Amino acid sequence: MAQPLAAEREPPRDRSRNILAAAATGVAEFIAETGGRPEAVFERVGIDADCLGQTRHALDLADYVAMMEDAAQETGNDNFGLWFGQAYRPQMLGLIGEIALAAPTLGSAIEHLALWFPWHQQATETRLTRRDGFLRLEYRILDGSIVDRRQDAELTMGMFANVFRACLPAGWAPDMVLFEHARPTAWRDHEAAFDAETGWSQSTNALVFRDRGLDRAMPQADLSRLQRLTTDLAGVAGSCGTPAFLDLVRGEIRRRLAAGALHLEEVAEALSTTPWTLQRRLAEFGATFSDLVEATRLDLARHYLRQAHLPLGDVAFLLGYSEASAFSRAFARWAGCSPRQWRQQSRQAPRS
Repeated sequence: MAQPLAAEREPPRDRSRNILAAAATGVAEFIAETGGRPEAVFERVGIDADCLGQTRHALDLADYVAMMEDAAQETGNDNFGLWFGQAYRPQMLGLIGEIALAAPTLGSAIEHLALWFPWHQQATETRLTRRDGFLRLEYRILDGSIVDRRQDAELTMGMFANVFRACLPAGWAPDMVLFEHARPTAWRDHEAAFDAETGWSQSTNALVFRDRGLDRAMPQADLSRLQRLTTDLAGVAGSCGTPAFLDLVRGEIRRRLAAGALHLEEVAEALSTTPWTLQRRLAEFGATFSDLVEATRLDLARHYLRQAHLPLGDVAFLLGYSEASAFSRAFARWAGCSPRQWRQQSRQAPRS
């Protein structure tokens, strides 16, 4: 089982789910360069374009993620997040990127990135772990209500990879890149972009790499500046935040669906509570564990069915069903039509 390597630090908690607007530096220009209309994307999502790229302003995380998904549709570039992330340099991230660059060594930069990223982006888990002789820089959004988030995951993995590239010789590549979403149509672009094997439908997103070169000095290392930057980030962000309780539970359910059998005990353990306490807290919200499993499956089913390249059998597997027929019966109960019919209707629906 993977063990966290970076120092544990328990931040103050609230229900915020913001991201510092520096994360969107250059997005308007990239949308335009790839044939889209950035102003149309911002209007549909409800983003204030004047805030984008500003170090001390925040965006709602769900709006930020939706902006990236909308940009992929607007530009007709299904790998929008992948290519935006490959071009994204650490300093463009604002405080969190500058923290990584100011660290004394690459290993320290990665540890600081894992530790401080949830202050830059709330409702998020980042960890540096060791598994099977490899290190993993892991990333996932904890809020289960944010369903469509592929573009964000791919651009974030690119952002993380560029921290390594800022320090190591040209040609560095991770050993593998993992994604929590299903394999897209043009998946070979991902292997080309990272020069690495890719894994899909994983429990988290991660860069997998060997313990080599981590003692190499960062080119812009500055310990006094590093201390000032971390203090500044803590002051600007206030906390790393957590999603609402039900969304947090749904996030843990989502993480485990493709593994098959889903047990309340596993989710309770992941949330550092007991099964009885988890059931009691759910009851306080008028919900049950099975309610949330069904709701999460429905949200993800609609998400996967919009991806025309995914066979229905694969969708059933990703939702934890052993047979496509079981998924079809469940979906018909939820939506009043078969998965195939719903997919056809969604293709015909006009886009606002």
